[in-house]
Amino acid sequence: MSTRRDIEQGMEGIGDRVRRYAGDAGDAAHGWIARGRRAAARFDGDGYRRRLARAAEDLVDETNYRYRRLKRQVNRHPIATAAIVAGTVGAFVLLRQILRDDDEG
Repeated sequence: MSTRRDIEQGMEGIGDRVRRYAGDAGDAAHGWIARGRRAAARFDGDGYRRRLARAAEDLVDETNYRYRRLKRQVNRHPIATAAIVAGTVGAFVLLRQILRDDDEG
Protein backbone atom coordinates (compact mmCIF):
# COMPACT_ATOMS: atom_id res chain seq x y z
CA MET A 1 0.00 0.00 0.00
CA SER A 2 2.71 2.46 0.89
CA THR A 3 4.44 1.81 -2.42
CA ARG A 4 1.25 2.72 -4.26
CA ARG A 5 0.93 5.92 -2.21
CA ASP A 6 4.57 6.81 -2.95
CA ILE A 7 3.97 6.30 -6.65
CA GLU A 8 0.84 8.49 -6.58
CA GLN A 9 2.68 11.26 -4.75
CA GLY A 10 5.52 11.02 -7.22
CA MET A 11 3.06 11.27 -10.10
CA GLU A 12 1.54 14.43 -8.61
CA GLY A 13 4.99 16.03 -8.60
CA ILE A 14 5.57 14.96 -12.20
CA GLY A 15 2.25 16.46 -13.26
CA ASP A 16 3.18 19.81 -11.73
CA ARG A 17 6.53 19.77 -13.46
CA VAL A 18 4.94 18.85 -16.79
CA ARG A 19 2.46 21.72 -16.43
CA ARG A 20 5.27 24.13 -15.61
CA TYR A 21 7.39 22.94 -18.56
CA ALA A 22 4.38 23.16 -20.89
CA GLY A 23 3.69 26.69 -19.68
CA ASP A 24 7.32 27.70 -20.23
CA ALA A 25 7.27 26.14 -23.71
CA GLY A 26 4.05 27.97 -24.53
CA ASP A 27 5.51 31.28 -23.37
CA ALA A 28 8.62 30.70 -25.46
CA ALA A 29 6.50 29.83 -28.51
CA HIS A 30 4.44 33.00 -28.07
CA GLY A 31 7.65 35.01 -27.83
CA TRP A 32 9.02 33.44 -31.02
CA ILE A 33 5.79 34.12 -32.86
CA ALA A 34 5.84 37.76 -31.76
CA ARG A 35 9.48 38.13 -32.85
CA GLY A 36 8.66 36.55 -36.21
CA ARG A 37 5.78 38.94 -36.75
CA ARG A 38 7.97 41.92 -35.90
CA ALA A 39 10.67 40.73 -38.29
CA ALA A 40 8.12 40.15 -41.07
CA ALA A 41 6.65 43.61 -40.51
CA ARG A 42 10.12 45.14 -40.80
CA PHE A 43 10.63 43.62 -44.28
CA ASP A 44 7.09 44.20 -45.44
CA GLY A 45 5.92 47.28 -47.27
CA ASP A 46 7.08 49.71 -49.88
CA GLY A 47 9.91 51.18 -47.80
CA TYR A 48 11.96 48.00 -47.80
CA ARG A 49 11.32 47.38 -51.50
CA ARG A 50 12.36 50.93 -52.36
CA ARG A 51 15.58 50.65 -50.34
CA LEU A 52 16.39 47.31 -51.98
CA ALA A 53 15.71 48.71 -55.47
CA ARG A 54 17.90 51.76 -54.78
CA ALA A 55 20.72 49.57 -53.51
CA ALA A 56 20.51 47.41 -56.65
CA GLU A 57 20.53 50.50 -58.89
CA ASP A 58 23.54 51.90 -57.03
CA LEU A 59 25.38 48.60 -57.48
CA VAL A 60 24.64 48.55 -61.21
CA ASP A 61 25.71 52.18 -61.61
CA GLU A 62 28.96 51.57 -59.73
CA THR A 63 29.69 48.45 -61.80
CA ASN A 64 29.07 50.30 -65.06
CA TYR A 65 31.27 53.18 -63.93
CA ARG A 66 34.16 50.88 -63.03
CA TYR A 67 33.79 48.93 -66.27
CA ARG A 68 33.88 52.11 -68.38
CA ARG A 69 36.87 53.42 -66.42
CA LEU A 70 38.77 50.16 -66.86
CA LYS A 71 37.90 50.07 -70.57
CA ARG A 72 39.20 53.63 -70.97
CA GLN A 73 42.45 52.70 -69.21
CA VAL A 74 42.92 49.66 -71.43
CA ASN A 75 42.31 51.75 -74.57
CA ARG A 76 44.74 54.49 -73.46
CA HIS A 77 47.46 52.28 -72.00
CA PRO A 78 47.25 48.76 -73.46
CA ILE A 79 50.86 47.81 -72.68
CA ALA A 80 50.62 49.00 -69.09
CA THR A 81 47.39 47.06 -68.64
CA ALA A 82 48.96 43.90 -70.09
CA ALA A 83 51.94 44.35 -67.76
CA ILE A 84 49.65 44.73 -64.73
CA VAL A 85 47.69 41.60 -65.67
CA ALA A 86 50.89 39.63 -66.32
CA GLY A 87 52.37 40.76 -63.02
CA THR A 88 49.23 39.80 -61.13
CA VAL A 89 49.12 36.34 -62.73
CA GLY A 90 52.83 35.87 -62.13
CA ALA A 91 52.53 36.84 -58.47
CA PHE A 92 49.61 34.44 -58.06
CA VAL A 93 51.56 31.56 -59.65
CA LEU A 94 54.63 32.35 -57.55
CA LEU A 95 52.67 32.47 -54.29
CA ARG A 96 50.89 29.26 -55.20
CA GLN A 97 54.20 27.56 -55.88
CA ILE A 98 55.71 28.80 -52.61
CA LEU A 99 52.71 27.75 -50.57
CA ARG A 100 52.51 24.34 -52.28
CA ASP A 101 56.20 23.66 -51.52
CA ASP A 102 55.67 24.57 -47.84
CA ASP A 103 52.68 22.24 -47.53
CA GLU A 104 54.38 19.26 -49.13
CA GLY A 105 57.60 19.49 -47.11
